[in-house]
Amino acid sequence: MSALSFPQADTARRVAEDERAGILAAPGFGDFFTDFMVHARWTPTTGWAGGETIPFGPLSLSPATAVLHYAQEIFEGLKAFRHADGSVWTFRPGKNAERMQRSARRLALPELPTEDFLASLRAVVTADEPWVPTPEGTSEGSLYLRPFMFASEEFLGVRASHTVDYYVIASPAGDYFPRGVRPLVVWVSDTYARAGAGGTGAAKCGGNYASSLLGKDEAAEHGADEVMFLDSETHTAIDELSGMNVFVITKDGRIITPSLTGSILEGVTRDAVLRLAADRGLTPSEGRLVLTDVLRDLADGEIVEMFACGTAAVITPIGELRTPAGAQPVADGGAGEHTLALRRELTDIQYGRAEDRHGWLTRLV
Repeated sequence: MSALSFPQADTARRVAEDERAGILAAPGFGDFFTDFMVHARWTPTTGWAGGETIPFGPLSLSPATAVLHYAQEIFEGLKAFRHADGSVWTFRPGKNAERMQRSARRLALPELPTEDFLASLRAVVTADEPWVPTPEGTSEGSLYLRPFMFASEEFLGVRASHTVDYYVIASPAGDYFPRGVRPLVVWVSDTYARAGAGGTGAAKCGGNYASSLLGKDEAAEHGADEVMFLDSETHTAIDELSGMNVFVITKDGRIITPSLTGSILEGVTRDAVLRLAADRGLTPSEGRLVLTDVLRDLADGEIVEMFACGTAAVITPIGELRTPAGAQPVADGGAGEHTLALRRELTDIQYGRAEDRHGWLTRLV
């Protein structure tokens, strides 16, 4: 039972139906926002309180707000999917709630109980239900949900904030790949690291993404779509892409992803892939993927598929690795059979087109 409720305020800001329809016809990703957002505040004396559903709009912050100086903030990302009967569901939100709690602990922020996290999702989707796209065929329109919390105390001392604000905003999203799923060219950076041992790599916080941006620019300079980071200690083992976990599939049916060492984000999609791969007869494992071994096994044909996964792109094939020493294609550079099958099964579950045999879906509206 949720301790927080999020009563809805009226708003004059509602986007007109015809304007909303135009946005939903081509929403892109993260470009447009819905009519409402939810909010709650934490202090040491009140705990989490003051839940509300309010019009989406700018926040008023003091220049001395702690988050602007010390980056004490975390966030999550998940999607709401409309099914054929008009109902709206989300995928494994309890895992997002648990990860947000782990992130909060690492960033010295208060943990939001799972029940309150789920209640906040229901509140924003209930208020913004017309914004959830209706997919046609195998299209992947959804409502992207972005819960986040930050240190909002007006204070310049270096300590954990005594005031924390939590919000959920929503943004309609179209197909992540409007021209179809295409293999990525990935640049392997030997210059930058995403996170280090004992740092915040396992937390979903903005600093980890900020540290990846220069690496993404470096990848673009080498004609690549994405950047892959290596471990910061030895610069020899694969960690993850800027915002996605990595998998390889071998010709003898093994599917391997880097172990959760503390510097890698524990992806919700990553965990689902491990389960679905086992269902398909692949042998899932977590281990240390040394870059030189991966490049050798790609050249020898021992690794036959490689992909990245995350909430936004779901599962994305990798067609080529580029390093300062040269380029190495993955098999024939196309999308592998298992990669596409896993992607299709996962999206079919999310949109209600396939049986949810693992009980991963939660109805919101």
